[in-house]
Amino acid sequence: MERAPDRRAAQIVRAMGGRSIVLIGLMGSGKTSTGRRLAQQLGLEFVDADAEIEAAAGMSITEIFARHGEAYFRDGERRVMARLLNEGPRVLATGGGAFMNEVTRTRIAASGISIWLKADLDVLWRRVRKRSHRPLLHGGDPEQTLRALLEQRYPVYARADITVISRDGPQELAVEEAIEGLEFFLRFSPDPPPPASARDIAVFPRQPASKQAFASQARVKVELGARSYAILIGAGLIGEAAHHIRRLAPRAACAIVTDENVAKLHLPALEQALDAAFVRHSTVIVAPGEGSKSFAEYARVCNALIGAKLERGDMILALGGGVVGDLAGFAAATIRRGMRFIQLPTTLLAEVDSSVGGKTGINSPHGKNLIGAFHQPSLVLADTRALDTLPPREFRAGYAEVVKYGLIGDAGFFAWLEAHWRGVFEGGAERVHAIATSCKAKAAIVGRDEYEEGERALLNLGHTFGHALERITQYDGERLVHGEAVAIGMACAFRFSVRRGLCPAEDQARVEAHLCEVGLPVHLTGIKGWNAGAEEIVDAMYQDKKVKHGALTFILARAIGDCFIEKTVEASEILGFLQDELSLGR
Repeated sequence: MERAPDRRAAQIVRAMGGRSIVLIGLMGSGKTSTGRRLAQQLGLEFVDADAEIEAAAGMSITEIFARHGEAYFRDGERRVMARLLNEGPRVLATGGGAFMNEVTRTRIAASGISIWLKADLDVLWRRVRKRSHRPLLHGGDPEQTLRALLEQRYPVYARADITVISRDGPQELAVEEAIEGLEFFLRFSPDPPPPASARDIAVFPRQPASKQAFASQARVKVELGARSYAILIGAGLIGEAAHHIRRLAPRAACAIVTDENVAKLHLPALEQALDAAFVRHSTVIVAPGEGSKSFAEYARVCNALIGAKLERGDMILALGGGVVGDLAGFAAATIRRGMRFIQLPTTLLAEVDSSVGGKTGINSPHGKNLIGAFHQPSLVLADTRALDTLPPREFRAGYAEVVKYGLIGDAGFFAWLEAHWRGVFEGGAERVHAIATSCKAKAAIVGRDEYEEGERALLNLGHTFGHALERITQYDGERLVHGEAVAIGMACAFRFSVRRGLCPAEDQARVEAHLCEVGLPVHLTGIKGWNAGAEEIVDAMYQDKKVKHGALTFILARAIGDCFIEKTVEASEILGFLQDELSLGR
């Protein structure tokens, strides 16, 4: 029996606007038990989709699999999910495979709020190994089957609106985390869509691309257990920083690290917000540009922060682009053996890439980012209004990193960018959508490979080429900025992939055409004053921090949306490619 909701629950349900809460996850993640308690807490009906399927079929799921096969079951599951989503609001527990269906995911996005109950393999195995009603675990090696399902489904589950860690222990903990996640999501989510008719759900036509509705704010979570943190995306978040500092650390003082250009544009709003909330603060200002990522400037910043009498429990605020974020983050990682910090990125490149994932560091004369540490922020506040102050060249450069996420693993997103890039450049909800999609992609990869021991290297598409080009141009922003180097690097990676017979030439042509259309360079010889040879580029590549046992690492492509890590490229092969690149560009 549902209990009367308290004021907090009533506010959540009101903000849901008729949407259902949809719990997703693998078998054993606790969807049914957590869902019942969550529904009771919110005063909503609880429905188990598997139970509804069994009732409709007049037999158990195991029997459906045995008699008719998995394809028959999945078709019925899709139809039942369409009906249940049209009858909200409620708390709905789904089968483990429901969210894998693209049509069902789209329906959930339109009519629900998805919560992924994420559990480690050992937790899942302890819960399911003695149960006989799981048809996918029948026969063979069930533990290995469960492991394979985890590897296949977790990247898709990571697209959920909210993630809650399912642990052994009191169920109430997961329920409370779900409620907290709902509160944050609803604050940064779009208004609920108008209710659809039964006919609309049955047919479910796709909206024309030009009429898609996107949120003006978004929230993405980086799942790292006890060190998980949120990325909030929307206009005006710099002015809300004090609220978030008070929430994360009620008594903390803070120090702002920023550069001269950003200080003129955005520091007054941040300082005003901190003053209004009575947060003690100080400021350290550095020169703009890669030159500030040096030993000397790192030492100056550290001494200034220590001189401000910051304690270990206080906060460092990185207000600026990638240079400030890397420098301030490295200072936070090392001062007092580690302090908390918040990223307040003010460039597109920083909002979609460098502020997320915990990579911090400074440059060496031998190469970029060779001195640093992994140190995750406590929060990322991506203020999209700050991007309106960027010079067009800087915005274009940041857009190269947005394109990267489509190229490495999301062909649909790349196609969307081809159609909507002008809206991203103009601002508004399409810009928020592009940033949020990029951040979700990076957050999912970081959550699975925090220290770049495997798939996180995919995020370096174009960077082996790009970092070498930056080093040769001595990080001179007049000649080449990071995003431009990445754009050239990505174009080179696709051309090299075609040369190797890995990638269709038409995919390479699409990549190059899109980068050119938005005004990004795609050839080495497009760099101002370029006079370096192929040998010099290869030598610079060998200073890359990803070199292992003397071998270069490249990210190559089989297609748009299908990139992979390649560690078997011989120096002679890449030298020949670069020689041809330079000769063709002359």
